[in-house]
Amino acid sequence: MSELNWQKSSFSSEASNCIELATAPDGTIHLRESDEPTTSLAVQAPGLNSLLRAARREIRRLQG
Repeated sequence: MSELNWQKSSFSSEASNCIELATAPDGTIHLRESDEPTTSLAVQAPGLNSLLRAARREIRRLQG
């Protein structure tokens, strides 16, 4: 696999503990924690979309 072009979340500060994303040539999306750059999670776009929708629902639920 070619080198991935990692992008940090726009919600992250300059400090550590950032989420970074990269898209592979095959369309797979890779996620990693900036503190653990050698470990990543590879997902397809529909799976990531489902994860983000669930996270947003949970945040809204917790905010009441």
